[in-house]
Amino acid sequence: MQITRAAEYGVLGLTALARRTLGDVVMVDVICAEEDIPRSFLGKIFQSLTKAGIVKSARGSGGGFSLARVPAAITALEIIEAIEGPIALQRCLDEEMGCQHSGGCALCSLLAVAQDRMREVFAATTLADLAGRHIPNGLVRQARGKTRPATRTPVPEI
Repeated sequence: MQITRAAEYGVLGLTALARRTLGDVVMVDVICAEEDIPRSFLGKIFQSLTKAGIVKSARGSGGGFSLARVPAAITALEIIEAIEGPIALQRCLDEEMGCQHSGGCALCSLLAVAQDRMREVFAATTLADLAGRHIPNGLVRQARGKTRPATRTPVPEI
């Protein structure tokens, strides 16, 4: 399992909201500039987060998004699953897909333990925890005088 860019951007966008007073409405453009996230992508992600009750949207002049709850009451697991759906390390752990070997398969049982531990870590980590240790990428780039590259190219290792 790999966390998608959508989940990454969702967490980053929510950390931007978590830095503010609960109820403060922030425009997507502001969040995107702070976190260096594509605007159209974050708008779609925040729609999913609104449906999940994690953020609230405000329309019209002065509209934008705000957290629906205090950051300490929102878990990383809740955020990721609101965007990605239920976490499954392997198809055999996805209840809908099932696995013909799941009854006695050593690999399935090992993956189930790993998945449970990962879910525990995500469930024990709150948005407040994440926001407390996060430095906004867009602000770091601004401080360094860099702009977002058109494409991300790998940096050769030395």
